[in-house]
Parts: sequence; C-alpha cells; structure tokens
Amino acid sequence: MTQQQFMQDLQKIYDELQIRQEALNSFYKLLGKGHDEASKIVDEFLAYLDLNRDDETIMAALTRIVNLREDALEQVLQKENLNQEEREKKKELAYNFVSSLHLKRHEAFIAWVEESQLLTPFYRMIISGTHAVGSAISGWQNAWTSHIIYGINRELFTLFNGDEGKIFEKLQNESLLDLNSRGEIGDRCYSVLHQEKDGSFKRVAYAEAFKEEVAQVKEALAVFIGMLTMLEDEVFGQKEAWLEYLIAINNAFSHTRPDELIEYWANVDRAWMKITAPLQIGHPLEYYEDQYRKAVALEWDLRIVNPALQKSSCTRENMEHFASAMAREWGEEARRIISKNLMQVRETQLYIGQPMLYYGAEFNGLFSAQVVPNDEEVSSELGKKIFAYADFVLESKKSKPVMKLSIEAMGEAFVKKQRAVIENEPALWHELYDISTIGHEFGHILWIDSDTETKMNSTGQFKNIEEFKATTGGLMAFFYHENESLKPHIVDDIVSRAVGLMAWREVGEVLPYYCEGLMHLAILFESGIVTYDKTIRIHYECYEAMKEAYIEAYKKLAQHYLSKQDANLYLSRYAMKSGGVYLPLQKDVRDFVEHYYQRYQAIGQQITTLD
Repeated sequence: MTQQQFMQDLQKIYDELQIRQEALNSFYKLLGKGHDEASKIVDEFLAYLDLNRDDETIMAALTRIVNLREDALEQVLQKENLNQEEREKKKELAYNFVSSLHLKRHEAFIAWVEESQLLTPFYRMIISGTHAVGSAISGWQNAWTSHIIYGINRELFTLFNGDEGKIFEKLQNESLLDLNSRGEIGDRCYSVLHQEKDGSFKRVAYAEAFKEEVAQVKEALAVFIGMLTMLEDEVFGQKEAWLEYLIAINNAFSHTRPDELIEYWANVDRAWMKITAPLQIGHPLEYYEDQYRKAVALEWDLRIVNPALQKSSCTRENMEHFASAMAREWGEEARRIISKNLMQVRETQLYIGQPMLYYGAEFNGLFSAQVVPNDEEVSSELGKKIFAYADFVLESKKSKPVMKLSIEAMGEAFVKKQRAVIENEPALWHELYDISTIGHEFGHILWIDSDTETKMNSTGQFKNIEEFKATTGGLMAFFYHENESLKPHIVDDIVSRAVGLMAWREVGEVLPYYCEGLMHLAILFESGIVTYDKTIRIHYECYEAMKEAYIEAYKKLAQHYLSKQDANLYLSRYAMKSGGVYLPLQKDVRDFVEHYYQRYQAIGQQITTLD
C-alpha cells in the first residue's frame, strides 16, 4: 500500500468517526424533539445510579455519557443530600456505566475497520492492540481514584486541615515525592503513598500498589508487542520505533523503584517522539487530578489526524516572533531559556484530528488539545507534540443545547452571535481555534526551564497559574500580529471562556482552569472592556486598554517564571482562598463570580431555546 492509499483509507476512517460521533452528539435531541435510543440509555443510567428522572438529571446524564464530564453529575449529587462516600460511590457507578458503553462503541468501530480491510495489517493491529491495553487500563481507573484522590489525598487534607503549604512541606521534608534523573524532586510522580500502621507514609510504585491491575495491562502489552513483531510497517517504515515505544511502556509499568520511575517514563516519551505516523497512541502524560503529588493519570488513547486539516498553524510563527522580541529586553538568562523554548516550538509536531479510541482517565473527560511530553528534559532534546481536536470540539459545541445560565449571564444577543459562528462560519471558527486553543498549547512551552515547575510548585500552585500563562501566550501571539476583523471575536472568546470557567470552582481536577478564569476576569473588569449589570456587557471600544492590560500582566508573569518564584505569589495578585475556594480580590469581580456560581447551583443544568 502506498502512503497515498493509506491516507485515503485514513480519511474514510476519519469520516466514519465523524458520523458515529455525530450520532452520539445527537443524544442531546432528547431534551427537545426526543431521541428513543438516548432515552433508553439515559433511563438505564439513572436507574443504575438510583436517581430520579427530571430535566436536571437528564442533562447531567447526557453530559456524563456524551461529553464524559462529571461536573453536571456532581452538581446533581450535591442536591441529593448524599454524604461524601455516597456521592463517590455513585460517581464510580457512573464511570462503570460510561466506560462500558464507550468500550462497546470502540469494539463496534474496530470491527468495522477490520471488515472494511482498511489501512494495513500492521496498523489494524495498532488499533486492536491499543484497545486491548486500554480495556485493561480502564479496569484499573476506579482503584487509582479510590486510593489516591479519595484515600491518601483526603487523609493529607484532614491531617493538616486543608493547609496546602503544610502538606507540601511534609511531602518534601519526608522524601515523599519521586526524584528525576538528576536526583532532584521531580514535577510529577508515578508512585502512590501507602500509610503504615504508625501513621507514616512510604512511596510505592504503581506496579506494586496495583499489582493485579498492572499485571493485566502488562499481559495485554505483551500480546500487542508479540503480534506487531510478526507484521511489517510497509507504509511508514516505523515498526522498530513502535516496538521500542511499547517495550518502553511495558518496562515503565513493570518498574518498582520509585526514584527511577520518572526516568523510565522519560524513555517512553523519547521512544514516542520518534513515531510520526498519522495514528498516535497517548499514554500516561498528564497529572491534573492529583493536586498534591501530581501522580500521573491513567491516560490511554489512539489519536487520528484529519488528512484534510494538516496544515501549518500561523500561531507557531507568531509565537516565535513575540517571544523573541520580549526575551531580548530581559538579558542573557531570558534569551537562553526562550532560545531553548523556541527550538521546541519549531520542532513541535502538530497533529490536527480527533480521538479515535480512549480509555482510563479519559472516560472522565477528553481534552480539546494537548501539548506533550511534560518532561522538559525530553522536550529540550526532541521538542513536543501538539494534538488539536478542532473538528471534535466544533461538532460538540454544535450539538449542545442553549443553557439558561448562558442567556442570563451573557445576554441572548451574545449567545446568538456565538452560535451563529459555530453553526454558519466554520472557517472563522477554525481560525479562532488556531489562535486560542492551538495558541494555548504553544503558550505552555514558553519561559519553561528544566527545573521551573519544581521550583515554582513549592506550595502546589504551579498549575493554577500555568493555564493562564498558556492562554495569554496565545493572545500575545495575536496581539503582536493582529487581524483587525478578528478582534471582536477574540474578545468574545476570552470573555465567554472566562465566564464559563466559573462553574468549575469546586471540581478539583480542573481547578487550574477556574483560577485561569479568575485572572482573565480581573483583567477584563479592570480594563473596562467588561462590566456587569444583571448581564455581562462588553465594551469593544476598550479593546486597546484590554490589550495593554494583558501585555502588562503577561510580562510580569514571564518575569515571574524567569525568576522561578513560587506560583502562589503571582496567583495572590488576583485571588485568595476563602472558605476553601479561590475568590477574586477585586470587589466587582467577586460580586459577579459569587452571583454567577449561585445561579449555576440553581439553574446550571437547565436548558432553553433562542427566539
């Protein structure tokens, strides 16, 4: 098979994925005209969780089933007056239901690929082997969550009454964090804590903490590796790279010495960076869920490019220009770091497509884009990969109903304008996605040295400013190369993102995005481009004031990164903890945020229609 024939087959697969995802997205029609299949599945879901059927529980069920998100379900469960343990049990049941449903969908899709004899035997084995490993990882997810999130982390929270500073002090002083290849505290962990009888803690590798679950993953990997060994990659000639990668994963999952785990997984990333085929596996990479030790989540998926969308992002070049200009103002150390970052930007492999198969932690939510590896040593050697799910995100937005809270907070005219872009102007939407979302992923790369995260995370707040840095980096690239016609759309995008993120303030794994939203709102209100009087009002004539406020905030943030100061010092310019949650310092912003969240709790799952 030639590469051209392979890409033609790939386009057929991509198009079929779109059709199947559209069918899943159509479940939201249950809220309006009705949908027999969705009605049956939602009824089963609610009965499985022992929840009554009403408008809010239906919306929560659809959000969990279609978009894989827990936030709406969490809100419904809080209204049920359940205790913490009961809520956790129901969320575990929800995970089991959703993972089972999506695993069946994956199996049907794989069977279709096999029956159609698409791609080559080697890449059909990549698909089926990924699924086998993913099924095993999905069976591990609830145990991982129970032990780390609901177990050890809750114990640490109780031990220090939620004082994160004291928790991090204990973790560092008692050597409870994994070390990197230089023998320094790493920025993530592939181990868990076990509490001893005397109350002390010790680190245990995943392979020992979850012996049965890891054994099943290793068994699936061994079969996968064995089957690939007997086949040839006749199209891309990457058989050896695939085998090296999968063997490295098997070795990393098998390893039991906690202080060597980061290096073992760095070798996984090094092997992975050699694979440039249009099908890409995603392995354990991110660590949002665990706010204390950054234990890496059980990600596993297969990503597919859209051959029709592979093009160079203009954001890449814009990012290089503005960052170079800024670093030149700040001396030798800034130029050294940004020079390394821009090498990574130039070498970054960009894959625009969508998730084909997904498992484990990803049954709790898929990302809209991702830049990886997180390992800065690997990235300094080999660059990064950016995955952007433009089509997937657009179709998801099209399918979602209009929310009553959106109309109340933003006004009907604004919501109509946003929907018009989504439904009628796909080229414009993709241009905005490039600036905001792909720009966000490139923005993560800037101002990062090999030890930046470790030094800035001494109180555990690094991620809580990093998402703001990423999004604002994308904005800076736009500000330095403005397209006049896009300015109002960029403003709309920032405002709607900032407001929408306010709903996430009590969802731990997405707390960094909520904090990002707080920082955006502070700048938007202070610059005068946004005011609030029953609804958010946007004053587009204040664009230049907003732009200057963002540039000033970003410069201070970049300098904060260059000096590697604790992240909490920057966050505290915008927000402080009150009653266990972060709230804005500015009174007008706080008034809006508090009111919005009260309304979210009251009507957050209610839908409406546009006139």
